[in-house]
Amino acid sequence: MKKLCVPAVCLLLLISGFSAAQQDIVMFPANNAVDVNPDTHLELTFPTAPVAGTSGQIRIYDAADDQLVDMLNLGIPPGPTTTTPSPDAVYTTEPYDYAGAHLTNANTKPGTPSGKALPASGRYQLTIIGGFSDGFHFYPVIIHDNKATIYPHNNLLQYDKTYYVQIDQGVLAAGNKAYAVADKTSWRFTTKRQPPGASEKTLVVNADGTGDFNTVQGAIDFVPDHDPQPVTIFIRNGLYEEIVYFRNKSNLTLLGENRNKVMVYYNNNEIFNPHPPNLKTNEVSGSFPSRRAAFAVDNSSNIKLVNFTIRTTGSGQAEGLLLNGEKIIVSNITVVGSGDALQTNGSAYFSDCNIVGDGDTILGRGPAFFNNCELSSQGPFMWVRNTDENHGNVFVNCLFITRGDKPAVLARAPTNGDKSYPYAEAVLLDSTLIGIAPAGWGEIGGDTSNVHFWEYNSRVGIDRKPLDARLRHPASRQLDKDRDAETIANYRNPAYVLGSWAPAMAPIMLAQTQSATVDAGKPIALRVIVAAVPEPAYQWYKDGKPVEGETSPALRINSMSANDVGEYRVKVTNKSGSISSLGAFLKLK
Repeated sequence: MKKLCVPAVCLLLLISGFSAAQQDIVMFPANNAVDVNPDTHLELTFPTAPVAGTSGQIRIYDAADDQLVDMLNLGIPPGPTTTTPSPDAVYTTEPYDYAGAHLTNANTKPGTPSGKALPASGRYQLTIIGGFSDGFHFYPVIIHDNKATIYPHNNLLQYDKTYYVQIDQGVLAAGNKAYAVADKTSWRFTTKRQPPGASEKTLVVNADGTGDFNTVQGAIDFVPDHDPQPVTIFIRNGLYEEIVYFRNKSNLTLLGENRNKVMVYYNNNEIFNPHPPNLKTNEVSGSFPSRRAAFAVDNSSNIKLVNFTIRTTGSGQAEGLLLNGEKIIVSNITVVGSGDALQTNGSAYFSDCNIVGDGDTILGRGPAFFNNCELSSQGPFMWVRNTDENHGNVFVNCLFITRGDKPAVLARAPTNGDKSYPYAEAVLLDSTLIGIAPAGWGEIGGDTSNVHFWEYNSRVGIDRKPLDARLRHPASRQLDKDRDAETIANYRNPAYVLGSWAPAMAPIMLAQTQSATVDAGKPIALRVIVAAVPEPAYQWYKDGKPVEGETSPALRINSMSANDVGEYRVKVTNKSGSISSLGAFLKLK
């Protein structure tokens, strides 16, 4: 936990810098802290806002033998910042081979490079994420308000080790005063003796260091590739500023404590982490050489993302979430990105999600099924790129909202530049459209005979008026309730869309109902939030007995009376399992 340093153990400050007697600096991990997770970041909180320099080094040493374990050179820029292609904006299979510190003891898993990427010159910062040893550009120091967070290279610190940190003058300053750590004793910490047991099936992430891991990526890296046994990573409330990228994972669930209080985010985009220029057009299955997303799932299957927020703070081509795999469930997730906010390649099922982007908000090759989702965009909602080998995007009971002053279209042209997708498919069933252009769909062009831009029972505006389809694009189609009954029924079935995969997830209780003391005659509602696929059945109980007719997520009492006093629970069931809420007690005032 964070503690204020005291004069005897504060950071050693240069004569030209801070005086420990005058300034208090919070260190995390605290000096001489023990049981530190090896995936920890290093944090320094100053009395005033610090500024990162452009020179000097941050070094981490093994205290047992003074061996250099990691080094961050602030003289190396984090990554490209302009749209002009740079010959240095490429990657290497040895990202830790930077000037002055070739770390031959790097504790990284065997890398899985793209195999064809051009080597890098070493001009930009590089770190390995998810074992992908081509590397990612990253920010070694990030400052928010009065806190400077230092990001060591991934997977270099080990269990049961004591480390000390040294920081050169020029790395950080605050209040126009330089800052440095020059000895071996001012900032030391000892990592946990051992990792979680190999048989653990629930791992806890907490940014404050009280869980099994400090970072989402650290927990994911711990899970074996292609693990046949299910593992759940439970993410405690907090801000997780990190690029998350993993590949070759199976049967993995990432579950947030609270959708709005768990945020995984990073300032990433196609400029900062571009495709290698010689691989930019890669669209084959398997590993996808895109590094521009805040959160990316690659070459993985049977993955569940539940109950948290994913956000890129970059702009341009900057996905919040990029999926490349099969049988992926995304439930109760908020995704915020810029252009291409969500990219989805391979069978994926989305339920009760919010997806916010600036245009081409959903990009992908499908198949993707969206149920009860809300989508917000300033430009085209999607660029669908499926071929005739699989379905595209299907939306059931979804809400499309245009932001800004100009009406948006549901999908841009299947033909764009040198790319053409004549089998592009986007099907909307029972969806509501707010701020969508009357034509609905963008210009299509070319041969439209195989394009499926279809709608059934679309409603428009806040008042959900029936759609006037007379101005719809002539290449689109309105499905008829009777004539197209079979087609409509097929597209309501996720297995039909997702290549015979029927997504399934046993109910997960995301928010419990709460006890309350209520005035007589006043209304009260008890409710739970549950993630489940398919949608579950509910049955409420009072004092252990079922309450007739109460079969929804909320139980409402219009006028509280003595007859309503008691303990309430709800049982939630689908074909994959069941769960009961904790007891909630209603009392009269």
